[in-house]
Amino acid sequence: AHVSEVLLTEPAEIALHKAMSDVVPKANAQFEAGDYTASLQTLAALRAPVDDFFNGVMVNAEQIDLRLNRLGLLATLHNAMNRVADLSKLAA
Repeated sequence: AHVSEVLLTEPAEIALHKAMSDVVPKANAQFEAGDYTASLQTLAALRAPVDDFFNGVMVNAEQIDLRLNRLGLLATLHNAMNRVADLSKLAA
């Protein structure tokens, strides 16, 4: 999913995007090297920025461009996490 940095307006979404930009490439490299545990541990560093995002950002903003950008940010996060593990299976 494409995320436009220009449309990141809230501090929590800016922080999440930056954290993802730092963490996801490292986690992907670990995954490619077969170090799945390290990859998942690296992605776990996103917990605080994700919590802050959901506590401070209205994802379904009235402005469609902001809403789609925020959904794109979450889709990127979802894809990064699901690459390492299908976390939905943990709840079952």
